[in-house]
Amino acid sequence: MKRPKVGDKPLRKFPGRLVLLGAGKMGSAMLDGWLARGLDPRKLTVLEPQPAKSVKALTRRGMALNPKGKPLAASAVVIAVKPQSAPEAVQALKPFVDKTTLALSIMAGRTLGFLQDALPPQIAIVRAMPNTPAAIGRGITVACPNRKVSARQRQLASDLLTAMGTVEWVSDEGLMDAVTAVSGSGPAYVFLLAEALAQAGIAAGLPADLAQKLARETVAGSGELLHRSPLDAAVLRQNVTSPGGTTAAALSVLMSQEALATLMRSAVAAATARSRELAG
Repeated sequence: MKRPKVGDKPLRKFPGRLVLLGAGKMGSAMLDGWLARGLDPRKLTVLEPQPAKSVKALTRRGMALNPKGKPLAASAVVIAVKPQSAPEAVQALKPFVDKTTLALSIMAGRTLGFLQDALPPQIAIVRAMPNTPAAIGRGITVACPNRKVSARQRQLASDLLTAMGTVEWVSDEGLMDAVTAVSGSGPAYVFLLAEALAQAGIAAGLPADLAQKLARETVAGSGELLHRSPLDAAVLRQNVTSPGGTTAAALSVLMSQEALATLMRSAVAAATARSRELAG
């Protein structure tokens, strides 16, 4: 699915009320994205015990923050709390949901089964795994629906998730552990690459500040090139590599006996296994 172009407002006609449970870093990133895509703040309810000033400020535009009194059922509720606090936190959503409500969870490790047990029966649920580039609208999210999700609710979930970047769908929830290992944890692998590249530059004699800037800008620029180019990563790598040149010398080390590929497979396998353990 393509990200909305500048000027697109897929949430301008959002039906009914949207409830956000948890307005931490990821929840706030989603909130900013929704408003940028046309969502009327008066349709928003945020449940957050320790709201940031930026969240509190939205009440001046009509957003409801920790409202008192009898709530109205929402078209969608988005769960963005820490997984360990989920059993207690999701209880606050029960007054906002009925059989027509879509529940969208971005909690790592919390399965559709957990959500179905924690929320009222027969509710439509989408489990999603975003990653931290979502904070700048450049994330990728993989979503998995339960059987109660209608075509209309699936589109609604897509509209909400594109606030953070690209969205992909899977029907097999068993894939979500590998998704977590590749894209959920993946930004940390890239940051480690930048860190290690800077340290290697320092070891090669570069001043620390220059080595860090070279590594940072090289990783960031290469990522942007990969994002914009229609070519896959292997072709882009080959385009940089001249036979017998400096890049080829470096790659002969990184690709010796598939050293980097083997290490990455082991890392993703470890993350996948841990995700399964956390999910129970």
